[in-house]
Amino acid sequence: MKTSPDRILTTHTGSLPRPPSLTDRHDGQAVRDAVQQSVTKQLAAGVDIVNDGEMSKAGFATYVIERMSGFGGPPIAVPRWGYEDFPEYARKQWGKGANPAVGNPSCDGPVAYPDTSQVEADIANLRAASAAAATELFMSAASPGVIAMFMPNRYYPSTEDYLAALADAMKTEYDAIYQAGLLLQLDCPDLACEWARGERRTVGEFRKTVAQRLAVLDYATRDIPGEAMRLHLCWGNYVGPHHTDIPLADIIDLVLQAKPMAVSLEGANPRHEHEWQLFEDVKLPDGKILIPGVVDSTTNYIEHPELVAQRICRYAGVVGRGNVIAGTDCGFGTFASQVIVEPEIAWAKLATMAEGAQLASSRLWGHPR
Repeated sequence: MKTSPDRILTTHTGSLPRPPSLTDRHDGQAVRDAVQQSVTKQLAAGVDIVNDGEMSKAGFATYVIERMSGFGGPPIAVPRWGYEDFPEYARKQWGKGANPAVGNPSCDGPVAYPDTSQVEADIANLRAASAAAATELFMSAASPGVIAMFMPNRYYPSTEDYLAALADAMKTEYDAIYQAGLLLQLDCPDLACEWARGERRTVGEFRKTVAQRLAVLDYATRDIPGEAMRLHLCWGNYVGPHHTDIPLADIIDLVLQAKPMAVSLEGANPRHEHEWQLFEDVKLPDGKILIPGVVDSTTNYIEHPELVAQRICRYAGVVGRGNVIAGTDCGFGTFASQVIVEPEIAWAKLATMAEGAQLASSRLWGHPR
């Protein structure tokens, strides 16, 4: 994983707006063109560590349905978190259901990753589109835990067995990305989102769940060095109350013990921006990097570069300027069918992130602007 000795690098969480021309994700040429356009726009916005924008994926976790076997079961309800305390808001958002389930197929048979052609195509498309201006290339992949969260188990005798099977299957994709020389990003929203799924449990019980998920992740990436990986943690990229989110303080020590070198987390939205202060007391382990979100991924406000710089400098002040890379709270195209932030605004937000990183660098290293 590349870092800089004299400035704040910039990146993002993974998914980016799909261009209008990408009407068929199964059209190879259309996807290649979309990846080229996405990389070009990332670099033009000033992003250093770029990816393919997840152009080939319908969703950051559900894309695995098209790559793996075992997901032919009927949907099982996955609740929309945090709405039950605000039924009128839920009704306005979702209609009469007032908190309808998100339906994805369930696991009804042995999971396997029989064909690597799609991940190989993703790698080839990113390689073909990359430019010398990119500091590094990354590619995101769903964690076993987030797959289990979206595609519930109807087949394996236990959650532990299901997660282990997912880890064995997804290892194929993880290894392919690493062996291609790309930085692997492991998407792990489940580490926080699982807390609010309606199951009654104590923080101690949930910490056991988080520890289990991280152990499975380390097992799945056992042949990949930590410096070749980063982990993305979030509380769900949706517009909602978020008042039931588990505090970062309750799980951050476990997350920092995981193998990936860098941790990407939310740092710009109204519910979690204050949590930078945790690192005044929580020591960042040697060799670890933080990628805090310094722009929100669910609002069409374009942050002022000065605010972005302030956010970066806060983190740099508590963990060290060399241990911070500027990022986004989450993706701007989490699901291809949903548009929360207008695409032209999303690109402007990435550009203001880069401008804010320049401001922060000038203050942290004393560079003239």
